[in-house]
Amino acid sequence: MKTLQDLFRRYRRPGDFFIALLSFLFAIFLLISLPSQAPWLPKVKTFAQPAFWPGVAVICMVLFSSLHLAGALFSERIPGRLAEVIEWIKAVEFAAWFMLYVWLVPILGYLPSTLAFTVLLTLRLGYRGWRWMLTAVLFGTLVVLIFKGFLNVRIPAGDIYQVLPAGPFRTFVMTYL
Repeated sequence: MKTLQDLFRRYRRPGDFFIALLSFLFAIFLLISLPSQAPWLPKVKTFAQPAFWPGVAVICMVLFSSLHLAGALFSERIPGRLAEVIEWIKAVEFAAWFMLYVWLVPILGYLPSTLAFTVLLTLRLGYRGWRWMLTAVLFGTLVVLIFKGFLNVRIPAGDIYQVLPAGPFRTFVMTYL
């Protein structure tokens, strides 16, 4: 008689089980956290309750992630699970890039940070020519102009802007760049 572990090893897909388990655990965490995050108020209609739609979403998340986990446990095993998990973990690098960008914007300012990161990410992705660098700089400039200039998104001015001489130029830079 085969053990349960042998069955799991034989009938799993590469990284599917790992992702299914993470999804299921996260859904359970959200379900446990739901009562403290979204209250159920007295004398309020069901569909108007602050907890109703988040509750529906989280319950669906638990249901579908448990179905995904069951499917991952009993589907045919394909070699290469570790390689697939490593590919998923590699994607975390780009989240780290983004967190560094978010951390640097208040220090360097929106324009310098955006230009630096568009160029650095272009290099990181393997694009090395001067045309790619120019495209990255133009894209970064366009993003800043659209978000800060036209859409008036309020992004704090960088600390580095404080070294500029007081006057209209400094005000312009702090407001639009």
